[in-house]
Amino acid sequence: MRAFLLAAGEGQRLRPYTLETPKPMLALGGRPILEHNVRLLAAAGIRDLIINTHYRASTVEGYFGDGAAFGVNITYSREAVLRGTAGALAPVRGELRETFVVVFGDNLTTLDLGAMLAFHRERRADVSIALFARENATASGVVEVTDGGRIVRFVEKPKPGEVFSNWVNAGYLICEPALLDFVPDTIPWDFGRDVFPAMLRAGRPLYGYCMGEGEDLWWIDSCAEYEQMMALFAGQDNANTSRLM
Repeated sequence: MRAFLLAAGEGQRLRPYTLETPKPMLALGGRPILEHNVRLLAAAGIRDLIINTHYRASTVEGYFGDGAAFGVNITYSREAVLRGTAGALAPVRGELRETFVVVFGDNLTTLDLGAMLAFHRERRADVSIALFARENATASGVVEVTDGGRIVRFVEKPKPGEVFSNWVNAGYLICEPALLDFVPDTIPWDFGRDVFPAMLRAGRPLYGYCMGEGEDLWWIDSCAEYEQMMALFAGQDNANTSRLM
């Protein structure tokens, strides 16, 4: 199985930390955030990786190289112009002919990918989205799911009065190649704003894997959040955080 890791973003809200360093390469626990995700994939037996790069691409590519030092095989898709979270798949669609994983490389998680993959296969989903219960859901893609896990509504970053659920897109997807039918070749395209709503309108089977006990998620979208995470790692106050060390 192959994984595609999104690592092209600049992280403007994390300046000055990202003035010289891409957001996915910010360190936590002595490792870049992106490395934690590479190790998560490798531990799940997913070792054929594609990483997209743009901002300070050489920082990412120079650190990981061909991936051999991390027990994986890495190739790169360097973007001259940002293509969006889903549009990033277009240049490599020919390499995504079987079930594949998409990882938002600037998030951090203790997600059980093996359990999520079993969930995806049992439901024969086109896409399974890892869902995390977030108190303030306005900054995320909000999802409504049935008791069986089928997604019936997806709204990207709703206004406060429009929030209908606390289950949000965690940034870890298991996808079938059918998803690529909803990704154009030539324009920027986003999973939350474009792909998921279009797939739902077409009646395609999208499912949400609701993360449970032992499966945590951390967003790092501001300097304050990054500093909190650095302190958390330094003290290892959270049992799940220690699993990432």
